Amino acid sequence: MLQIESFLIRFTGAAICLTGVVLFLNAFSLGIRNIGNIFGISVAIVLFVFFAFNRAASSVLQKMWQYSTGKFFVSSIVIFFCTGFLIAFVLSFFMTKEMLNKPYKSYPAVLLGCKVNGTTPSMMLGRRLDAAYDYLTENEDAVIIVSGGQGTGEDISEAECMKKELVRRGISPERILKEDQSTNTSENLSFSKKILEEKGLGNHIVIITDSFHQFRSSLIAHDLSLETNSFNARTPCYLVLTYWVREWFGIMEQIIFK
Repeated sequence: MLQIESFLIRFTGAAICLTGVVLFLNAFSLGIRNIGNIFGISVAIVLFVFFAFNRAASSVLQKMWQYSTGKFFVSSIVIFFCTGFLIAFVLSFFMTKEMLNKPYKSYPAVLLGCKVNGTTPSMMLGRRLDAAYDYLTENEDAVIIVSGGQGTGEDISEAECMKKELVRRGISPERILKEDQSTNTSENLSFSKKILEEKGLGNHIVIITDSFHQFRSSLIAHDLSLETNSFNARTPCYLVLTYWVREWFGIMEQIIFK
């Protein structure tokens, strides 16, 4: 009975890790290469080998444990994984908590920019625009700040692209304020705050971005004395894992170097 349970645990663990490898590699095949899928693939492969070849891996570790250098190496691996899983769990808890922080009334929204292909929204920006349109149609008295400058490969600013797309969908131009100088999330929110102050719109905003991005965005916003709620774009399920892992590093960088 114990052998069967051990096999099921190892099989389940190996299957989960293999699924992770496939999802991370899928992002690679789509041209998405960042620390999320590079780190994710590395860890998933190590864990897959441990689960799939548990007896051989355990035997190697036991032999290494007989030597002082081996004990140091094995202990370092265990500490690395335990610490990593703890950090990942805590960050994921707060990321999930923030993505569920829905607005309870109509507030001004800030739509965070994303890649524009020439003059056309990228897939991810298109989904953020879908969310922005939904929020504006559900809250007809709300205004929105579209935030994003012009980057490499973009013929117009992200803000201009977002405004044109929302107007095309029927949103009144008077409800759309444009911030077209920012180059990252910190600048998105910092420059948008200036517009809020100029227009007398208060300090409570709804951030419209992908769910994995909400917690880091809220940390930046709170440092600017802004109160926030979240309205989430729908990230393709096959990309969530890559961006979720990448966001762990972005959050730690924000906390350490803010």
